[in-house]
Amino acid sequence: MRFTHDTLAQQVRFGSGTVGDALAEVTSGAQRIMLLCTPRESERAAAITAGLPVALAHHDVAMHVPIEVADRARTAAADAQADLLLCFGGGSAIGLAKAVALTSSLPIVAVPTTYSGSEATSVWGLTEDGRKTTGVDPRVAPRAIVYDAELTLGLPVATSTTSGLNALAHCVDAMWGPRADPIDRVLAAESARALREGLPAVSADPSGLPGRERVLYAAYLAASAFSSAGSGLHHKICHILGGAFDLPHAPTHAAVLPHVLAFNATGAPEAEARLAEAFGADDAVAGLAALYAELGGVRPLRDLGMAENDIDPAVEAIAPLVPSGNPRPVTAADLHRILSAAWSGAAPGTV
Repeated sequence: MRFTHDTLAQQVRFGSGTVGDALAEVTSGAQRIMLLCTPRESERAAAITAGLPVALAHHDVAMHVPIEVADRARTAAADAQADLLLCFGGGSAIGLAKAVALTSSLPIVAVPTTYSGSEATSVWGLTEDGRKTTGVDPRVAPRAIVYDAELTLGLPVATSTTSGLNALAHCVDAMWGPRADPIDRVLAAESARALREGLPAVSADPSGLPGRERVLYAAYLAASAFSSAGSGLHHKICHILGGAFDLPHAPTHAAVLPHVLAFNATGAPEAEARLAEAFGADDAVAGLAALYAELGGVRPLRDLGMAENDIDPAVEAIAPLVPSGNPRPVTAADLHRILSAAWSGAAPGTV
């Protein structure tokens, strides 16, 4: 056994009802905080940060971090002489903070209110002219994360489900990403097990904390594994779809995931067996299908705003980005079948 495993230098504060005290501690020393959140989260974020030295509350946040939105935030941070970025919300707010940190090296403290997992990675993404570019840089990894499951209680069940399945996509890609190692696979398998338990619990009792704590815990593990392993085939596909066609982030991952898993599973028997065990099933594809059925299913790409004639240009854009170490060789025809199935909602592996 021989591998290199990199771990991010982050402090993780996890506890329901602890966000106020935790933030006071992890932002200690900051004098001019830039708070980044969507307009919808502005009142809640203001209440939680009322005792902190917030110099600027910035609400110009957009999905997939368009370059013009990033540039405005960078200018605002410089004008406010911010010394710390505090992002509150889901992947869009966290992604914007990362875009600012990428060019300013300002430290980030993240308070996630969804299960996106972006807070636990050193991956950044920017969209320009319909193309999403991603990269890895240690400057964008938050130095501290405050997890408080009470902050996720307002997430509707449908949003919670797709956000949690986005976390599950991190688990799957971490099994065979370009830098995947045994530690990544252990974290990903534990995360998948916790998601298999937690997501149905959230669906059954949306106002209960145990299920939401389980999913939040799983989201962190999944993202940590994914950050180490790197983007596999699934994320290469979804980044193109999101940037090119402005599809919603988490639902797109949920729609594509079963089809990538079905394609890669036969080429990665050890990873497939770990996922099957995590799902409590005889095989991973069937286990994931059972979870989707229990959660009420997900919308196919055609219901998310993608046209059928978008499949061919998507295949053309994805093909050069396919990781060389994918468990199976991937042809343009393979990509077309995966996207066609995800677009129509066909059973995995049947198109």
